[in-house]
Amino acid sequence: MADEFSFEFADEHKLISKSTNGWNLELNKISWNGRAPKYDIRSWSEDHKKMGKGVTLTDNDLKNLKELLNQLDL
Repeated sequence: MADEFSFEFADEHKLISKSTNGWNLELNKISWNGRAPKYDIRSWSEDHKKMGKGVTLTDNDLKNLKELLNQLDL
């Protein structure tokens, strides 16, 4: 498994959905291992000490995703 890592929230937590198990799916801006912050979508425990698998997006990735989502007929 991967070595130790660090993370720091660079922006407030934006709730996408709540799970019945107490975890929340969130959009955050996070600095991983002291690097420049990126957008991050993943599940977090309520105290933000445990996390699930997620996806990290650059500003450009998020802009492209937004454009794609705007094209969907939801």
